[in-house]
Amino acid sequence: VDSMEYRVDLLAAAKDYLEGDGDARFDILYQQRRLRSMCRPHASRAPALPFAGQGVIDDALPVVYTVRTAHQAGTWPDDDGGIAKMFELLDLGLRSGAEVLDVESAWDAGLTDALLSRAGERYTSLILGSHHVVGKQVTEDEAVDLYRQCRMSGRAHGTKVVLSIDSNDDDEDQLAHRAGKRAAKLDGPEVPNIGLVLGETGSYSRILNRRFTPVTHESLPSVAAPGQLTAAEIMAGRLLTGQIPSERYAILGRNIAYSVSPQMQGGAFAAAKLPHTYVRADVETVQEFVDGPIWNDANFGGCSVTIPHKQSIMDHVDVLTDAAREIGSVNTVIVRKDKFGTRVLIGDNTDWRGVYNPLSRRVGTEAVAGDAALILGGGGTARAAAYAAARLRLDRVYHNRTPSKARDLADEFGGAVAASLDEDGEGSLGSILGGGRPRVVISTLPAAAGFVLPDWILGSGDLPVVFDVNYKPYNTELLLQAVGGGCDVVRGSEMLWEQGAGQFELWTGRSAPYGVMKRAVLENCLPKDDE
Repeated sequence: VDSMEYRVDLLAAAKDYLEGDGDARFDILYQQRRLRSMCRPHASRAPALPFAGQGVIDDALPVVYTVRTAHQAGTWPDDDGGIAKMFELLDLGLRSGAEVLDVESAWDAGLTDALLSRAGERYTSLILGSHHVVGKQVTEDEAVDLYRQCRMSGRAHGTKVVLSIDSNDDDEDQLAHRAGKRAAKLDGPEVPNIGLVLGETGSYSRILNRRFTPVTHESLPSVAAPGQLTAAEIMAGRLLTGQIPSERYAILGRNIAYSVSPQMQGGAFAAAKLPHTYVRADVETVQEFVDGPIWNDANFGGCSVTIPHKQSIMDHVDVLTDAAREIGSVNTVIVRKDKFGTRVLIGDNTDWRGVYNPLSRRVGTEAVAGDAALILGGGGTARAAAYAAARLRLDRVYHNRTPSKARDLADEFGGAVAASLDEDGEGSLGSILGGGRPRVVISTLPAAAGFVLPDWILGSGDLPVVFDVNYKPYNTELLLQAVGGGCDVVRGSEMLWEQGAGQFELWTGRSAPYGVMKRAVLENCLPKDDE
């Protein structure tokens, strides 16, 4: 499940508000917070929320805030007084921070315009324009017009049209799907279209619909609405109808028996009910893999790439993303089809995301002037770290035992080279930072190097965030030092699941089951009791 719909029109507190109890708003907000709290232990798809400098909230499900009127298959009164109160409750939804606000497109143009203006100027909620046709069948042309109406003059971020059909003698259960495809070609920019058909006769529309499909759950004593299916039933239906082919994925590398990626990505596919496989491809050369059965399978979906093949694979893809080109390596191969059905291989790099995402949650995405990242090492991961630090607006300072490698990083990504990590002296880290300390330390050095920071960097005052890219061992000498000194730390395990989530989303076009991937990594990386 990707999100949870909060049906405000079904709440007793909402009925109290309709009858004039202004304090009922607080109960509506309280129940929304309870919904978030109850969902959190079961969430498996949402990453941590980006509250820089604050405690990180893991596994939060987005909320779709809905006040559904009686005219639209709901319960809220749709007379003039009821509609006015509905807009008041929608405004409350904006102020509550709901991730998605469902706005019916059929009502007062002035009230709708005012609501959408406030949403665009002051709030962060995405707008889902919706319309339900209850009790009568419309033509396909009329359904197309409803999709265009739900765009709300280009101010909606997505549209939802739910139709009724009189019979299913001529594939009428595909009416919303067909109309949605036609509507998508008429107006720009394109937004996601959700198309459903009410009732048992419309169940197949839920299999056809690929975005935000309402689902019921196996544990409920009855379905939430006629025709609703569970997520497992929908995915099984898509598999049986050939909408989701079984694809082959792999991690390409050498001596990779240690890799956690098969457990992480395999668990992600299973959680998303996708019939894909993910295996290790342990080969000495990239050419062996390119000549082999996985790469040449018609159902090859892509692969992860690790050392020592991240550069060599670049010669075998058709397109490089900007990130892969600038970093100079590929850790992800994605398979797409062009308009002629020809396979196109795209080389991308999500390693930088594995650095960027954890740091953005700790230091924000817009660094304060003078905040710097000390980057240790000179290999491919150091390049990804430099790329990420630049996008965090952090100044970059590089240090490596081979000065020429540090200079190469500075030349390509900008920044300075520290000849030493001393506090004083010509070319030292301290002199470059003007007596200050780095905001972030990113070590890409091997764990076996046993590297630790000079004591002056971990003195009293503002401490740096210390990031060690190694995920085994879980506690390196650097991390033990940093934790002992009171620093906030980022372990390589977090980088691993962040870059893996990025790969999953590039391959599938779906939100990654973040919580599942995180657990798979930690189960394989956390030290055992006897270690």
